[in-house]
Amino acid sequence: MATRQLDARTSNLETLIALAQLLDRVEPNVATIGAEQYRALVRQLQIALRADPIPGDALQAVLRAHPATALIYENMHYERAGLSRAPLDRSITSERLARSALARAAAH
Repeated sequence: MATRQLDARTSNLETLIALAQLLDRVEPNVATIGAEQYRALVRQLQIALRADPIPGDALQAVLRAHPATALIYENMHYERAGLSRAPLDRSITSERLARSALARAAAH
């Protein structure tokens, strides 16, 4: 039984990684595959993200390596977790840059 669970985890994780890599290739130029194919890819990715069992550490590694997949995951769990995957340092940097730009504009 333990072997089946390991095989299922490996298979689900491999599927998730393959779909995440495909999304990475498609994201820069979505027009190359068309809207319906893009939606189908996202649906398959959502199914893979819901699949059990994917170990938490492995899931987090995939999400760190594939930002578009992380965004889909975050949107799937928004009601419960909000924008919890959005990097805080990026938000802080954006705020600092905005304040700096405003200060420069006010000085001129």
